[in-house]
Amino acid sequence: MPASATKPLRVAVLADSDTRWKWGALTANRIAPSGPGDPGDTADGADIRLDGYLLRGRATPTARQLGEVGVRADSLREVTAVEFLRAMREESYDLLVLALVGGGVQAMLHGLKRIWEDRPQRPVVVTGYVGVVYEKLADGLLLRHGADLVLANSRQDAERFRAVYEGVRADSGSVTEVALPFLGGAAYTGEHDPYTVVFAAQPSVPESRKDRTYLLNRLVQHARRHPEREVLLKLRSKPGEHTTHIEELPYQKLSQRLDLPPNFRLVYGHMGEVLDRTDLLVTVSSTAALESLHRRIPTVVLTDLGIREALGNHHFVGSGCLASWDQLDAGHRPEPDEDWVARQGVAADGSYATAFDAARERITKLLARPGGLPPLTPYYTPVTAPGYLPGILARHHLGPDGTPLPGAPAADKEPGPVRQIVRRAARGAYRHGVQRVAPVIRRMGEL
Repeated sequence: MPASATKPLRVAVLADSDTRWKWGALTANRIAPSGPGDPGDTADGADIRLDGYLLRGRATPTARQLGEVGVRADSLREVTAVEFLRAMREESYDLLVLALVGGGVQAMLHGLKRIWEDRPQRPVVVTGYVGVVYEKLADGLLLRHGADLVLANSRQDAERFRAVYEGVRADSGSVTEVALPFLGGAAYTGEHDPYTVVFAAQPSVPESRKDRTYLLNRLVQHARRHPEREVLLKLRSKPGEHTTHIEELPYQKLSQRLDLPPNFRLVYGHMGEVLDRTDLLVTVSSTAALESLHRRIPTVVLTDLGIREALGNHHFVGSGCLASWDQLDAGHRPEPDEDWVARQGVAADGSYATAFDAARERITKLLARPGGLPPLTPYYTPVTAPGYLPGILARHHLGPDGTPLPGAPAADKEPGPVRQIVRRAARGAYRHGVQRVAPVIRRMGEL
């Protein structure tokens, strides 16, 4: 039942990266059926207990990344998939948010179905996407099918999601339109002093050294052309850290080879705080563009490298925000298309306060359902996808029926100091391989 004065609503979030933890925790607060709430706070001041679980893997966030996200939790611990399933069997929650990649969501849905098969009550299970969905639409959606709610961050996404599910004759009733949970902040009212240009970098877009160097050089050139402006390169992670995507060529390393002007700086921190002082947001295809548009900050999606699916900027066709550095240097300022913006869940019209009402109402009804909720029913089963599903489950040490495989890691307590040292060393070796060895091997292969 929804939270009351005597019984707090118990909410769990399982995330596999810093950005997904941010999305999952803020979403949980937004959709908890006690009220709308504000980012980072419990819904409408309701008595909610939020337990966070971080799935152990290459992108498990560091303490610095978690601190930068700034979302509070009553408890937070790192787990394997099997450890998480054990916790879900032993603990009782009202709401569970799966903030994972598609394969992780699918594995957890099958594992949860298995461990809850003899329980009369289970939590409402929710999943969705961190931001813009511009690739692997069908694959990602079908891997998320089976959750009670599959959240769509915009009207356009909701329509696309339902079309995919209906196209394979899967139940589309779980698709629920909301908005990105981290939108907010004061609307842009005019230029700051100094005028500030921010480039929102992405870990994996673009991928090549040539393209990333090009973008960095153009940003530095813009700073030199406009010494009266402050030009900021907003970075997602520090070298050695991983976020949702792997970053082989960090801009920090590329910038070390350049003579940077005094009005150019690299910055980290909360995106909302950076937008507080932004006069022009520039990106290739980052979700930061939607945050900026929500606040009516002048926003540019670059076309310098083409408008391509691989870059994700094709999603912004029709937005009115597409432009090149040459156009920006010449003084061009795009005007966003209001109809396009309205379909993207940006809610710059002030409707954001009600964007999560439908999800809260649906969760309230599910929690109040007599006799509890039915078993989870993912679209993928050993019958519908016998050549695909077992491999997805095995990556999380689960068998075809969702049962943990023999020898699956499932510690009963926190790892000792030796195990922690070994784990850190292994992660360091992995990241060194991704950021240093892999690019060298790739270049050798191109000779």
